[in-house]
Order: sequence, then C-alpha cells, then structure tokens
Amino acid sequence: MPPFANGSTDRRAQILSAAMVCFAKCGFHQTSMHDISEQAGISVGLIYRYFESKDAVISAMVDDHKRVVQELLKRARQAPSLLEALEIFFTAHCCANQRQIQSAFVVDLFAESSRNPRVRRLVRDVLDTLMEGVTDLIAHSAETRRCRKGMKPREMAELLFAALRGMLMRDVVDAAAVSDAARRERQIKMLRRLWPLFFSSEANRAAKKSPVATTR
Repeated sequence: MPPFANGSTDRRAQILSAAMVCFAKCGFHQTSMHDISEQAGISVGLIYRYFESKDAVISAMVDDHKRVVQELLKRARQAPSLLEALEIFFTAHCCANQRQIQSAFVVDLFAESSRNPRVRRLVRDVLDTLMEGVTDLIAHSAETRRCRKGMKPREMAELLFAALRGMLMRDVVDAAAVSDAARRERQIKMLRRLWPLFFSSEANRAAKKSPVATTR
C-alpha cells in the first residue's frame, strides 16, 4: 500500500480502500477488522479511532458512494441530450480505479443487505437516490416531452437499472478478461439498443447522430 499523509481524511480513505479490497475478496462476514488493518498496513486500534465497528465502515462506504452518485447526476444534467446524459451516468464507473474489486464489492453489498437490516436501509437509500435522480433526468428531458412512447419515466429508469444490474453481475465474472474501453462500449450499446423502446422515430434519428459521450 502507498504511504498516506497524517491527515484524518487521508487515513479514513486508506481504511475504506483497504476495507473494499477485503470485502470484495472475502465477503462481509468473513472479513474482520484485523483483516482490514493488515490490508491498510495500520493497527486495529487506529482503525477504531475512525470507525467503531465493521458496520460503521460499511456505512461510511455507502455514504461516500451516495455523494459520488449525486455529483454524477449533476454532470449528467449538463449534457446536451438525454442519451448523452445517460451515457455519462451509466459509463462513469467503467474506468474507475479498482473496477473489478468495486464490482465484486457491490454484488456482496446487495447480498449482505438481504441479511442485515441496517445495511439494507443504507443500500435502499442509495438505490432511491439513483432511481429518483435518473427518473427526474428522463422526465425533464426534451426527448421525453416530445417523443416519448407509452412508458413512464419511472418505468424507463427501472428498465435501465435492471439491464445495468445484469451487466454488473456479468462484470464480476469476466472483469479480468474485458478492458475498460470494451466494457464502456458494451454499456453504450446496451443504452442505444433500449432507446427505440422508449422513444419514437424522431428521437431515434437524433440518437443515431449523437456523439458518444466522454467521461471526465
């Protein structure tokens, strides 16, 4: 592990990064605070100065992810078209650091939420933020106002997330064999193939001319 500064923010990030690696490799139940301390290269006592329990570590990770989601929604709202906005939102994670570890962590987080009521509330909060944000993005787009077919914005968002979750499960299996660029291209193809289900021919013609959104 690289050395970290003495600041509390850096130390906290060091602990959370180590915890994600441990959770992704071994799962929540099998991971102990001692495992996290070994991965982070610091003492267990120091971890307890920042987090009172393993659940508190998970809670902090979920809170951080929620902030990332909110920032991503802000970026997506600035895109010139809905398709580009959705491409920004649904491909941002494709080039993330520790992509394979993050995918495995998210899958285990869902599994833990089925057993742990506190984790379930945290995950539900993030899912609600995601769903409400994307539904709002769709509902207020020019394409939806002009060219929407029978589906409601919420139904469109639910279909998009269903496809995304399926691809996430696939990524856990083949992440090592698929490059970031290929993964991103796969996500974009999925979005563009769903597009005709949502909108009439006018929006579909515009989508074909739309450039592929770039991530920053």
